[in-house]
Amino acid sequence: MAIVAELLRAEEDGTLSFGNYTLDTKSKLSDFEHDGDIYKVKTFNEITKLERNGVFVYESVPGTAVNNFYESDKEMKFSVEGEDDASITVEAENGAEYKVYVDGVSVGTVTANMGGKLVLSVELNKGQASEVKLIKE
Repeated sequence: MAIVAELLRAEEDGTLSFGNYTLDTKSKLSDFEHDGDIYKVKTFNEITKLERNGVFVYESVPGTAVNNFYESDKEMKFSVEGEDDASITVEAENGAEYKVYVDGVSVGTVTANMGGKLVLSVELNKGQASEVKLIKE
């Protein structure tokens, strides 16, 4: 896995890849159309943020590279890479519980807040991707 040099791209399997944690200055790409939605990404070494149709989808602090981002009503999964451990916030259903898996290992259950955001921490090793999967209970 690697950074997304073009900041945001659609993959052949229908997923999205985005983010470049190696940038020293904030970069953004707007008006990216994918499956009838409009996406916007802002990324650099301090933060990576993805929006769909003007609504929050993903944010990491510090910045990350995310590959093969997929979401449905029941699950979300993606590969994430960064310089250091990351605090990741994703959109979720208000008050819903999600089982969280990192690299295939269950790390517990997290409840989304009433604002529809779910926060998790992922330990990252530079140059190695971690697989994150959230399954709604």
